[in-house]
This record gives sequence, C-alpha cells and structure tokens, in this order.
Amino acid sequence: MLIKTLSDIRRSARNIRDRGWESSRLLLAEDGMGFSFHVTTLEAGGQWTFHYRHHVEAVFVISGKGSIEDLATGETHDLKPGTLYALDQHDRHRLSAKSELVTVCVFNPPLAGDETHDASGAYRRPSAAGEKAVC
Repeated sequence: MLIKTLSDIRRSARNIRDRGWESSRLLLAEDGMGFSFHVTTLEAGGQWTFHYRHHVEAVFVISGKGSIEDLATGETHDLKPGTLYALDQHDRHRLSAKSELVTVCVFNPPLAGDETHDASGAYRRPSAAGEKAVC
C-alpha cells in the first residue's frame, strides 16, 4: 500500500514548476502503478500549448475556469469544476486559464518525475519498460 500526502509532495523533488504551472506528482513510474497521478495548478491568465506525443492524459478540473482548444480542429471547450477531458489521440492542444485552475491528471505511460515540456509541448519519450523516461 502506498500513502502520500499533497503537502509532503509539494516539499519534495516530485513538485515541478515550469512556465506558469506547478505539478505535484503523487504517483510516478517508480511507484509501479502503471500510470502517474498529479495535482497540477495553472496560473490565472496563462496560456500553454501542449502535445503529448508519447503519453495519453486524462484531466479532471477541481477548481477554476478556463478553456481547452483542439489545435487540429479549432474546437474550444470550457473548463470548470467537474469537467474531465482525455487526450486519447495525443491531441495537440492549447490550455487557457481564466482563473487559477487546479486539476488532477493521470498519465499513461507514467512519468519518471522530472519531466518538463520540450519546445513542442511534449514530455520526452519513456523507455519500453516505462520506468524511466529517455531523451
């Protein structure tokens, strides 16, 4: 059994900050669950373009308001508490935060923990074992 607290993770190396967002990574590849589980906070007024070419992601909005745009179709969806979106097709997308957005995110394959987005908005490709990402 694994027990983690958000407050402990926020004081550890599993808490990653990058260009207007913070990701508290409660479960990672090394935990052996087959997915990673994060609480991610996006700053109000921010806008980010992401493209997870090597991962699928499901995101559940806990608090705040914003939008997500599918960059392939131009379709935009509002984000508010209780909304879930899943990037099941490695969708290139743009997130906009009207207010601070707090989300819960699940990645498959799991992240190793130290990933930040590259210039394309992607995380690096994980190894075949899924336990440690490689460039």
